[in-house]
Amino acid sequence: MTDGATEGATLTEDPDWAAPLAPGPLDATVFLPGSKSLTNRYLVLAALASDRSRLRAPLRSRDTLLMAEALRALGVRIDDVASEGESGGAGTGTVGGVLDWVVTPPETLSGDVTVDCGLAGTVMRFLPAVAALADGRVRLDGDPQARVRPMGPVTDALRALGVVVDDHEGHLPVTVHGRGRVPGGSVTMDASASSQFISALLLAGARYDEGVTVHHDGKPVPSEPHILMTVETLRDAGAIVDDSEPNTWRVEPSEINALDVSVEPDLSNAGPFVAAALVAGGTVRVPGWPQHTTQAGDLLREILDTMGADVRLDRSGLTVVGSGELVGIDIDLHDAAELTPTVAALAALASTPTWIRGVAHIRGHETDRLAALTAELGRVGSHVTETDDGLRISPAPLHGGRFRTYHDHRMATAGAIIGLRVPGVLVEDIDTTRKTLPDFVGLWQGMLDGSRPVVLSR
Repeated sequence: MTDGATEGATLTEDPDWAAPLAPGPLDATVFLPGSKSLTNRYLVLAALASDRSRLRAPLRSRDTLLMAEALRALGVRIDDVASEGESGGAGTGTVGGVLDWVVTPPETLSGDVTVDCGLAGTVMRFLPAVAALADGRVRLDGDPQARVRPMGPVTDALRALGVVVDDHEGHLPVTVHGRGRVPGGSVTMDASASSQFISALLLAGARYDEGVTVHHDGKPVPSEPHILMTVETLRDAGAIVDDSEPNTWRVEPSEINALDVSVEPDLSNAGPFVAAALVAGGTVRVPGWPQHTTQAGDLLREILDTMGADVRLDRSGLTVVGSGELVGIDIDLHDAAELTPTVAALAALASTPTWIRGVAHIRGHETDRLAALTAELGRVGSHVTETDDGLRISPAPLHGGRFRTYHDHRMATAGAIIGLRVPGVLVEDIDTTRKTLPDFVGLWQGMLDGSRPVVLSR
């Protein structure tokens, strides 16, 4: 199989990447790839469906390729097929040569396999609930950093639903002893660390004998738009979902219909690019920005507007115009915590203080993002205070330095944003951005050059 996450990518030879300064006001058009969150949800549902599905223009990045390979290991056939009306060569995976995925589910998912989860939360959290339907043992493991991300709520819930699961004190590696079926039923969990715990059970629950009812008991669930996204994708596939009661979700047992869906553009991936208009001044346009969406990244429109940009959404897409002047913001990002690194980088360049609240749970993301942002923004001169549930960032003169990423793609893009205005910022391991953007370096430089449309590789 062609590795679409690396094909055509501009890889850096140095371990540190010199983040380029903006040469002046921008004039760029950015075409978005498909949503990672939607791509991986559609892949799971297509693997459990009653017939062949087609996912049109899915994202091809490390996280989605890991999901596809994991499902292939379970016996699911996933073929690359040129999009209808496209004549681009196989393996290009970009606009002008878009590849769809055609997903053919097996009669029974295969067991006695090992799955590589990388550092992908959707893979490590969603797959155990799917693996429970396999015929045989499925072992899941991932990158060293993945072994510190919490898994206990999912594994404990599966045990309560009748599945035999081994884990390492609530972390990877996890072994699911599949029996081809899951009794299902009702389960109570604390999902205050990640909405993915709930989505995992809902996505597979329609195939359980009694379906599944998930009750959340704990602090408010973070990133609730992602649960709504899961519910909507299930309904797209014909599943009956009742989410009318607060903190309770019920999926009835049923077949999952085959899908024929176009994957909506990934709005969170747009964050650094639209933020660049605010930092450097000028205009960044994003054709195809959806008018209505469950993606948390849509909050970027409000954030950028509040911090000083002119933001317009119309039939042609999103247009962000900045003057290079930024003001701070007081914002609760509980439901859009993935935007925290982008907002924190902007805050470090703002002329007034910023408070980011409601994001205590991102201590359990790819890295402890609150600690990482405090350390790395501080390393380049920012005044940052870590609070119980977020950050306070005050204006301060910034300077160059090494910006560490901790194998976290959003830390890397935060460093790139700082580097637009601050000379001498060296971003460690920029290639970690391949998790969701196969060629971030080339795309970033293309935006700054303004010589061609920036096509975020699919």
